[in-house]
Amino acid sequence: MARWDEILTLPVQNPPTPEFSASDIMWSRVEGWKDSMDRLALIPFSRVNDFVRGESNNKECPTRFHVEARRRRPPTMNCKPKVDGILEYILYWCSFGPDDYRKGGSVRPSRNSSTKRKTPAGRPHTKRGCICHFIVKRLIAEPSVALVIYNHDKHVDKIGKPCHGPMDNMAIGTKAMFAPYISDELRLQIMSLLCVGIPVETIMQRHTEMIEKQGGPSNRDGLLTHRYVRRLERKIRRSVYELDDDDAISINIWVENHQNHIFLYEDFSDKDTFIVGIQTDWQLQQMIQYGNRSLLASDSKFGTNKLKYPVHSLLVFDKQKNAIPVAWIITPNFSHGEAYRWMGALYDRVRTKDPTWQLGGFIIDDPFADVRTIRGNGGMELFEAFLEDFVDCAGFLDYFRALWFPRLGSWITMLRTTPLATTEVASAIESYHHLLKLRLLNEANERVYQRADWLVHKLGTKVHSYYWLDEYSGKDNFSRYWRSEWKSGPNPWQQGLQIPDSDVVVEGNCARVVCQKNKERSHVIVNPGSDLALCDCSWSRKGNICKHAIKSTKVFRQRGLAPPSLALFRYYQALANVVHCPPSDTLISDHAVAVAIFVRTQLDSLLDATNGNSSNRSTSKDPQSVIEPRESDVREGSIENDVCASQSQAECGDEVSDEQNDDLDRFVFKKRKSREASDEEGSPTATQITQPSETESSQATDLQEPLDRRENRAPKKSKSKEASDGGKANARQAKQPSETESRPAIDQQEPLHHRQENPAHKKTKSGEASDGEETMAMQVMEPSETE
Repeated sequence: MARWDEILTLPVQNPPTPEFSASDIMWSRVEGWKDSMDRLALIPFSRVNDFVRGESNNKECPTRFHVEARRRRPPTMNCKPKVDGILEYILYWCSFGPDDYRKGGSVRPSRNSSTKRKTPAGRPHTKRGCICHFIVKRLIAEPSVALVIYNHDKHVDKIGKPCHGPMDNMAIGTKAMFAPYISDELRLQIMSLLCVGIPVETIMQRHTEMIEKQGGPSNRDGLLTHRYVRRLERKIRRSVYELDDDDAISINIWVENHQNHIFLYEDFSDKDTFIVGIQTDWQLQQMIQYGNRSLLASDSKFGTNKLKYPVHSLLVFDKQKNAIPVAWIITPNFSHGEAYRWMGALYDRVRTKDPTWQLGGFIIDDPFADVRTIRGNGGMELFEAFLEDFVDCAGFLDYFRALWFPRLGSWITMLRTTPLATTEVASAIESYHHLLKLRLLNEANERVYQRADWLVHKLGTKVHSYYWLDEYSGKDNFSRYWRSEWKSGPNPWQQGLQIPDSDVVVEGNCARVVCQKNKERSHVIVNPGSDLALCDCSWSRKGNICKHAIKSTKVFRQRGLAPPSLALFRYYQALANVVHCPPSDTLISDHAVAVAIFVRTQLDSLLDATNGNSSNRSTSKDPQSVIEPRESDVREGSIENDVCASQSQAECGDEVSDEQNDDLDRFVFKKRKSREASDEEGSPTATQITQPSETESSQATDLQEPLDRRENRAPKKSKSKEASDGGKANARQAKQPSETESRPAIDQQEPLHHRQENPAHKKTKSGEASDGEETMAMQVMEPSETE
């Protein structure tokens, strides 16, 4: 028992890499059988396959390990479990052993009469007597942990000489220099090409050309044979989805045969419904690579009208911002809101592979699918006029009332309280939805749509192959076989950015974008500059976001003809709430402000890089100068959208007083009137560009003074000081406006009641008009580093 006490106290090692080998683990020496010392370690049992792949990809001696022996204990046991009891015993052996078919080698007599295995233990001519092997034990005491015993880790024969690989002189120039099988990456590539209809001869021709360019084979993949590819093609052609007449039994058989592709499976029961979660090894790698500290999107409404069970897709975004499916969840439509059933299993699977994986954000498209009968009470009156326009379309009204009315209030609440996804993300999700429809729902016999076994079979084979080829760099070599299911070219967001600004013409409340395929045609965009812009092209008529609407919106916002996007407005609003409603913990508050400043800096750098004027902006700004100039514009945008800042602050439990609001309105109105007066009445004779002096910098900084400091200052004293300064000044000093201040679309939409309620408007207007008459020159300053 002392041996097992020592074993169970060892740490469980989980290297944060997709694959790991023996060199990545700290091994311990524990007394074993017949006074021998065993070299062993503990790893998660779910990562045994990662350890096997890591050992097979040994650069010094590439090989492949096969299961030589396996024993499993039945699930039910009558006897009491022991501390050293074993649930599963697996013996992994190098595929170049243990038999030796070389001249003078020894072969076990039982090999000739053994039964045919489902997974063969290597070809006979590759057996060279290698004794490298290790044992994996799954203990009853810790079922989630695997005990690995690795006493023979050298790839040598019984006399201790290298028997394969580069170290074996007899293996030079033969296949024994490399691994006995092709790599998993090449096998996945060949299977994907065969699934989408590429002929065997074309695959072999392209592969042979690539090997010749490399100067000959450098690994086992360079020895690919026509016979092997033909065998894979025959396997795909003979595969069927209908494994049983009963759909439920067929699904059970498919799940048993594809355990590596399933992360969750539950059949119908008295309490729960049917659910199956599919994720291949490649999808898991994409989720770890592109989903770590990034966004994960949900597309939960595919196939609700045609399929027996809709497909719920989870998406990540690659470097080109294209959506990649990393998991498919198949479950009845009425149970789509039960995300807790599969979310935990998927998270545990990813964290087991990479313990450092963290999710940055989750984008949803149906937040309250499981409470459709609950109707919200906000904003419903906004759709009365909408319904009157479609009074003649009875079918559409029935559909709208049945499907969208129960969820309308919930959507309005979510839009008011949660951050919103950008147009770029929405465009990528729409492109994925369109491609999935082309690749999945293209069967001539539509009766197969009512079988779940057909759905899981096609998702795991053909559809998965298409998405793998989307990320394959050599797919252009097979362009002659492209069909509509193949993805070609960038998504609408990237296409919109490629349209030149000169092809966008503003015509009143509409915009016209020249067609890029036919320059003589153009497309009209209604409501440009908005998140709800509509175009007359075919892609937009289907309800998607087209490249013309994206480009027109970008041009309108660059020219100041449209307010910022709704997603950016929500960001500004949340930023203002952080400033005015700080958490009780000062450490959390400081961290939140630091993160907000960092995000603001990153957004400014991206906007500068897009607009090409990064040299005109200051790279380092004071935190108050980053946050405070945005407050007035955020408040104006909030009032304009009937979502005032005081309402959002009330949710945080800290409201701004009326005196602060009046002071802030007076400050915003004074800046606006000073610009209007200088534009209308002032006639500057010259424009001089100078660097600000120390006094001018302090005056410009006073304009951005925080709200609490302006609140403590006496109003009368500041008014008299400003009046005297305006009367004596011979030159007017103007600071370069920030990005939000330069948008006239927001400034011109100030509510009328603010001008009527502010008693200082008239006095400020007259005083600043006189300042405009006395102005002889205007000095336009670049902001200093302090500003």
